[in-house]
Amino acid sequence: MNVVEASLLGAVEGLTEFLPVSSTGHLTILEKLLGYSIDDADVTAFTAIIQVGAVFATLLYFRADFARLLRGWVRGLARPQWRDHPDYRFGWAVVIGSIPIGLVGLAFKDVVEGTLRNLWFVGTALIVWSLVMAYADGNATQKRHEEDVTWRDTLAIGLTQCLALIPGVSRSGATMSAGLMRDLDRVTVTRLSFFLSVPALFAAGALEVLTSAGDISGGVGWPATILATAVSFAVAYGAISWLLRFVGHHSYTSFIIYRVLLGTGVLGLVAADVVSAA
Repeated sequence: MNVVEASLLGAVEGLTEFLPVSSTGHLTILEKLLGYSIDDADVTAFTAIIQVGAVFATLLYFRADFARLLRGWVRGLARPQWRDHPDYRFGWAVVIGSIPIGLVGLAFKDVVEGTLRNLWFVGTALIVWSLVMAYADGNATQKRHEEDVTWRDTLAIGLTQCLALIPGVSRSGATMSAGLMRDLDRVTVTRLSFFLSVPALFAAGALEVLTSAGDISGGVGWPATILATAVSFAVAYGAISWLLRFVGHHSYTSFIIYRVLLGTGVLGLVAADVVSAA
């Protein structure tokens, strides 16, 4: 993989990771258009590893929040009198909400990295989940806020996040939709999506580093992977700031329209044999 391709893929990952448009779906489409075999071990590992750049961007942007939540959680574990504190409860909520995708991701790793990385699945998922997002966005009461989040909310959101293992659904789109259907406001579900992304994306990336280092070395290469991860970090940091401002004043309508158009375009290209599905 050359410098231009690595930079482009890293930028797409950083831009789309937290937008409800499916970063994995975008990477799968772009990797295919660049001529890569999207179910090869080195390509699937590359796709997972460069997401760690977005994780570090999240940790840096929300460093004060993560430090506060970690202190509150640890303090509550050590001292029962702190267990009614919102930071302790929210810390547990993030932990509980992160468990489902880890278990499901490990159980169905081969399916996720093989069968589901097919442009028929990607295009269909982009369109179908857009309908879910439209329903959630249109019926959201947004009457609950961050201080109202419970472990039941994040468990429901975490279970829904498992659907994001299907490229095209979108991890942030799944978590945001589930949060809206729990009557949480858009800013809260967006921030919660960021918090839940850290364990999920870091674990996925770390697993690929440990198990697929040889595939990366013999395939796309570590220099390209590191470059793409660095670009992902830089672009994701800016995307986080923009998205938080955007959702404070807008619905998800523009994202939904974009998803439908992209999904329709992908299915059209595959159906016309312009690109192969796998």
